[in-house]
Amino acid sequence: MKRGVTAGRRHKKVSPRRRVTTTPGKVYRAASRPSSRQASTAYRDRRQNSVSSAPLWIARINAAARLYGLSYSRIINGLNKAGVEIDRKVLADIAVHDTAAFGAIAQQAKPLLGIN
Repeated sequence: MKRGVTAGRRHKKVSPRRRVTTTPGKVYRAASRPSSRQASTAYRDRRQNSVSSAPLWIARINAAARLYGLSYSRIINGLNKAGVEIDRKVLADIAVHDTAAFGAIAQQAKPLLGIN
């Protein structure tokens, strides 16, 4: 009786991630531990990247908003009232690379704040 198709496929996935030719790279039990740790730290660090980048996004949005007579908190408040669902990462990118588009976004927020 031939066995191990499912386990063999699962084991195959671990070895290429390790890319080591010594025993810890060939033996499934030894290779799977570091692989799972690598995967978990990569997942965690992807989340931490946006947490650490948030102050930069806020600073960029604030600087661009000041050109249109708004502060960061006022433009975010105005966009929320206008129903504009755009996250801070994209808004910061627009503020840096396309000031005309950011100006149009700021003009949507102004009337709802009572600013002309």
